[in-house]
Amino acid sequence: MFKEIITAIQSYIRAHRFIVKNKLWKWIWIPGIIYCILFIVSMYFFGKTANAFIDWIMTVTGITKWLDETRSGIFGFLVTLSGIVLWIIQMLFYFSLFKYIWLIVGSPVFAYLSEKTDTILHGKTDSFNKAKWLKDILRGISIALRNALWQTVYLIGIFLLSLIPVAGIFTILLALLVECYYYGFSMLDYTCERKNWSASKSVDYIANHKGLAIGNGLIFYLMQLVPVLGWVLAPSYAVVAATLSMQSDQKKLATI
Repeated sequence: MFKEIITAIQSYIRAHRFIVKNKLWKWIWIPGIIYCILFIVSMYFFGKTANAFIDWIMTVTGITKWLDETRSGIFGFLVTLSGIVLWIIQMLFYFSLFKYIWLIVGSPVFAYLSEKTDTILHGKTDSFNKAKWLKDILRGISIALRNALWQTVYLIGIFLLSLIPVAGIFTILLALLVECYYYGFSMLDYTCERKNWSASKSVDYIANHKGLAIGNGLIFYLMQLVPVLGWVLAPSYAVVAATLSMQSDQKKLATI
């Protein structure tokens, strides 16, 4: 799996070269700017909601009153630490919801960009097939909804674990791995669809190649740490990188 993660990470470097060489910037900037604006607005409101939820829990459970009465530095530190972990888990959960909404909204562009990448890579005739494109869009939406459901189930369990002081710290890493896997899954499935694989076959393949999905999602999330530019580039770069990472013709990849 580690080798596959490295392959997925290296695919982002190939993706950058591929985009520059084939002048695909309009498919990067337009959806990227829209994503960036929606990301800033949504995360602002998500952050306020997360703070309000933590304050509500502290009040309802009586923790705030208890800390004021005991004035225990150790317990105060543990509660604060748990609050930070809970806030991060909430933000990951909120971002996950936003991510799937964006995958659904952006599926027309992502499906086309993945097809365009494959066409250029293999020297095919650039012929747009509307029926195939619409099929890819519907497939992308269905996979996004499926992944959203399963990831929500896992994140609820992780959220409950995050309520446990100290032990909850490790749930951040677990939540991030789940996030990376399911985002990368959605990106890889565009190529699976193009191979005419059924949804079940796609699920089996990616489950057996988790490294490709995790690696793709990992770089996507690391790009989110770069304000504005990272937010603009991350979505479309992830699509191209996922397409490249699944190519079996390593000789062609080496020439990109």
